[in-house]
Amino acid sequence: METKKSASLLHHNGVSYVLPFILITSCFALWGFANDITNPMVKAFSKIFRMSVTEGALVQVAFYGGYFAMAFPAAIFMRKFSYKASILLGLGLYALGALMFFPAKLTGEYYPFLLAYFILTCGLSFLETSSNPYILSMGSEETATRRLSLAQAFNPIGSLLGMYVAMNFIQNKLHPMDTEARAALSEAEYVAIRDADLATLIAPYLVIGLVILAMFFIVRFAKMPKNGDQSHEINFIPTMKRIFSLPRYREGVIAQFFYVGAQIMCWTFIIQYGTRVFMAEGMTEQAAEVESQLYNIVAMALFCVSRFICTFLLKYFNPGQLLKILAIAAAVFTLGVIFFQDRMGMYCLVAVSGCMSLMFPTIYGIALKGLGDDAKFGSAGLIMAILGGSVLPPVQAAIIDMGTVMGMPAVNVSFVLPLICYIMVMIYGQRSYRRSRLGIE
Repeated sequence: METKKSASLLHHNGVSYVLPFILITSCFALWGFANDITNPMVKAFSKIFRMSVTEGALVQVAFYGGYFAMAFPAAIFMRKFSYKASILLGLGLYALGALMFFPAKLTGEYYPFLLAYFILTCGLSFLETSSNPYILSMGSEETATRRLSLAQAFNPIGSLLGMYVAMNFIQNKLHPMDTEARAALSEAEYVAIRDADLATLIAPYLVIGLVILAMFFIVRFAKMPKNGDQSHEINFIPTMKRIFSLPRYREGVIAQFFYVGAQIMCWTFIIQYGTRVFMAEGMTEQAAEVESQLYNIVAMALFCVSRFICTFLLKYFNPGQLLKILAIAAAVFTLGVIFFQDRMGMYCLVAVSGCMSLMFPTIYGIALKGLGDDAKFGSAGLIMAILGGSVLPPVQAAIIDMGTVMGMPAVNVSFVLPLICYIMVMIYGQRSYRRSRLGIE
């Protein structure tokens, strides 16, 4: 019975979308890998290049800045050509950015890595701008949000793999010398350790670059449906006026900005948060970082399981209602992160991930509901909202660099920012639920 219901998500008007759904869902996992191998790199680059947390957070600025810069160009390209062409361009840029880590390593400088991240995420912007509405189009509109939630459920599987690779093939293999000791090295000693660490860091990126190239050719030669590819007129300004006149869409863009900012802050700075907690228990800096990454992996596993559970619950709950409930729970756990100064705070931070699981696809599905072909540009606006992951983490990093705030560890206080974000998501969920009950847009 359940299998039959699930299958109906991928069949419509006698057309089967199973194969294209599998291929595009694989892309969800691939960009999940890129996102979550990158979050721990803020700490890694800070150590390798002897920088502050704020300077290390430029990784996130470059990473999520690429999403912002390419979202509308991706939508225009997709409207002019097709979903498939846009996905292929995204895969190509993803591979190029990953392979650029090799020349960046040869320079021995920080900023070429930021350029590589930027190009890589220009590719991810094309992928996400195209893949999300493409999944929505693969079947009836009634099941669109559930279909996107199911596809998005595979994103954290890639994220888990990214975290695992970051911990076991990068963090565990970096030189164990802590940040303070590196600052005291001579220039020659520093360069030798830096170059060895960079060689370790780039290896997974080069491998994923080759994997993405293989995926490029698989998609290139696969037969893909042309849902929503009938119109190739741009009409950019009229389309944007039309979709931004819809409250559920413009408020969805704002909610997505805050949600992505909260997600990236929680998953990036769990390393700094855990390092403080575990070093207070007597661990070395490197051991504390590894222990923190283990908690991060548990958080992502919870996120993954919770997404499948919440996708099932969407059959029985209104999307806005479920979004509001999850946002309230996330806000409560974030208060625990702020006020607990021991492992209880870490447990709360892990629990937040379970609450975040359905936020992105649910906001996305609510905002794009009923847009038809306008969903291509609507998708771009929601992907641009990923800028929240670029803007908010450096603000949190600046707070963390203060050391203490009002007698509390600054890293604890810094989680006031995610708390504010969850309140904004809660408001969007409540307003969406209210509009659906009243039958208004």
